[in-house]
Amino acid sequence: MATITFHGAAQEVTGSCHLISSPSLGDVLLDCGMHQGMRAKHLISREQFEFNPNSIDMVILSHAHLDHSGRLPYLLHDGFTGPIYCTEATSQLLPIMLFDALSLYENDLRRENRKRARKGLDDIPAQYTKEDVLDVLDCLKPIAYQQEVKIAKVASVRFHDAGHILGSAITELTFDEQGKQKKVVFSGDLGNKDTLLMNDPTLLEQADIVLMEGTYGDREHKSLGDTQTQLKGILDDAFARGGNVMIPAFAVGRAQELLLYLGKLQHAGELDNWQVFLDSPMAIKVTEVYDQWLPTLDCEGVKKLHTGEQSLLKNFLSTLHLMVDAEDSMAINKISGGALIIAGSGMCTGGRITHHFKHRIWDSRNTIIFVGYQAKGTLGRILVDGAQHIKLFGDDIIVKANIETLNGFSAHAGQAALIEWVSHFKSCPKVILVHGEPDALEGLAEALKLQHNIQAEIPVLGETIEF
Repeated sequence: MATITFHGAAQEVTGSCHLISSPSLGDVLLDCGMHQGMRAKHLISREQFEFNPNSIDMVILSHAHLDHSGRLPYLLHDGFTGPIYCTEATSQLLPIMLFDALSLYENDLRRENRKRARKGLDDIPAQYTKEDVLDVLDCLKPIAYQQEVKIAKVASVRFHDAGHILGSAITELTFDEQGKQKKVVFSGDLGNKDTLLMNDPTLLEQADIVLMEGTYGDREHKSLGDTQTQLKGILDDAFARGGNVMIPAFAVGRAQELLLYLGKLQHAGELDNWQVFLDSPMAIKVTEVYDQWLPTLDCEGVKKLHTGEQSLLKNFLSTLHLMVDAEDSMAINKISGGALIIAGSGMCTGGRITHHFKHRIWDSRNTIIFVGYQAKGTLGRILVDGAQHIKLFGDDIIVKANIETLNGFSAHAGQAALIEWVSHFKSCPKVILVHGEPDALEGLAEALKLQHNIQAEIPVLGETIEF
C-alpha cells in the first residue's frame, strides 16, 4: 500500500514537503521547503525533520521558490545523498535562491552570536554551510517539460508547465504497486492564467490521486485589466503627493511580471516620470535567467513593447535602474519623490525592502504596494492587516505610508481556475488540498463539492493517507 505523509504546507502556505512511500518506489519527497515567517524565530532552533533524511531515496522539486526548496541544504547536511529531479530552468534558478538564503542566514547568525557574546553565552553553531548548498546542486537532475524519465525499476516522472514562475512544474509520478499502475499528480503552485509573461498551467486528465494547492481557494483575483487600472491610479495618487512607492516583490516571478506591467504603462505614456529601481541583486540575476527562456514563455507583451533584443532588463523600460551594490541601494534614500522601488523580500521578512521601510514608512506621502501573498507571521501580513506601529531594527516605527494591495498580480490561480484545473481529470481521482490556510482550503473544498461533487480531503500536518 502506498502512502503520503504531509510534513509541510498542510493547512498553511509555506514549508511544502510531502513524503510518498511505496515498496516499489521507495521514499520520495515532493518538495523540501522552508516555513517563511520572521527569520529570527527559526535561527536558534531550526525545524527538525520528522523523517530520517538518510532513508529518502529521491526528491522531486516542483519549483525554485524557497517555501518549496529552501530546506534542501539541511536535508543534505543531515544525510540525504539521492537525486533531486527538477526542470531545467529550476536548476538554473536554484543556485541563486539557495546562495542568497545562505547569505541571509549567515548574516543573521553572526548578528545573533554577537548578541550572545555580549551576554557571555556560547555561539550558536551553523546548521548548514556553503558545502551543503554545493552538494544540493551536485544532486540536481534537470528534466525538460514532457520528458518521461525512469526513476526506479517500475517508476517514472514527467513534468508539465505549471505556469507559476519560470521552471515551475506539475509533477506526474507513475509507478507500479502490487502489479497495478498508480499515478500521483502534484500541482505544485498553479499559475494565474491572467498574466502577461507565464504560460497557462497544463491540463491533465489521468490520475489516481491529485495533490492540489489552494492558496487562493476561497477567492478570485481581479482581472488583469482592472489590476493595471488600479495600479495606474495608485501611482498617479502617489506622484501627486510627491512621494515614493515601495513594492515588496519576490525576486523570482513577481519582479519580472512587474517590469512587464510597468513597461506597458510607460509605452502607453501612463507612467508619469517615475524612476524605477530594481533594488535586488538576486532579482537582477533571476531576470537574466528569465531572459534566456523568454522564447518559451507567453511573452507577447515583451515582443509588442520593443523591437530590439528580447530582454526584460535591456531596451525595455527606459527609466529602469539596476541597484546591485549596497551603496546603490542606500543612495535611493536621498530621493525625496518620484522613486518606484522594487525590492525583496516579498513578505518583508528581511532584505532591502525593510531598510526602505525604515526610511519611508513613517511618511504619509509614501505608498507601499503589496502584489503577492503575505503569510501569517510575516511583516507584510502585519502591515496588510492594518498595523499602526512596527518594530524594525530594534526601533518602534509609526506606519503612516499608504498601504495598497493588488491581488490581481498574483502568480497563483484563483478559485475558479483551481476548480477548472482539477475538474479536467476524467479518472475521478482522490483530491487532496494542500498549500493553503484553513479558510481557503475549506472554501475550495465546499466549491468543489457543490460544483462538481468532488469530495476533497484536507490533511493536517503529520497526517498519513493511504491510496
